[in-house]
Amino acid sequence: MTGKDTATGGLRERKKRATRAALAEAAVRLAAEHGADHVTVEAISAAAGVSVRTFFNYFDSRDDAFVVIDADAGARVRQALLHAPAALSPLEALREALAAELSEVERQHELWSLHAQVLRAAPHLLVRSLGAHMADEAVLAGIIARRIASGPPEGTGDTVRPQEEHGAPDLYARLLAAVAGTAVRVSLQHWSDRQDELAFADVFREVFALLAAGLPAPTR
Repeated sequence: MTGKDTATGGLRERKKRATRAALAEAAVRLAAEHGADHVTVEAISAAAGVSVRTFFNYFDSRDDAFVVIDADAGARVRQALLHAPAALSPLEALREALAAELSEVERQHELWSLHAQVLRAAPHLLVRSLGAHMADEAVLAGIIARRIASGPPEGTGDTVRPQEEHGAPDLYARLLAAVAGTAVRVSLQHWSDRQDELAFADVFREVFALLAAGLPAPTR
């Protein structure tokens, strides 16, 4: 829905991803300045330095360009999750996969803030964005379930996995995917309010530490 290129490949694919990223950034910046309804495909293409024909190689419609800044992020997280060390629990593996993807969040914070501003100002785009995230979350849950099904590595002594004791693998996977998405959002919001005091990586890892601990009540 939000893009047509893939997340893997060589130089050609990297160039395609760079072009798509330039189009998405141009769309967000123009929408933040003028309002999404007043931004045309021609304006987005010109700002990104490409033709209108090239725009439609990456997006099916103008609105798609506003919805997701990096359409390949989900695919990269899923690949990192699949290749994470077998000794990591599902929560730990997902934390590391997300941490790697979010490592440049501080550098791109201004663009992500503009993106959130654009979505808040255009409810129809917000709905599209939520739909895209929900679809990505569902695919991520499938990857988590796939990792769980492979079982713990030999020699760990872990004979009873959490999903066997507390619920079906697909339920566990869906919950973990949803909780992880919320954890990322909360981390970003908390850090945004305290950028002068905290590093995003520290906030992100603290959030996952709280999840791993079962959300114990904070001490006063």
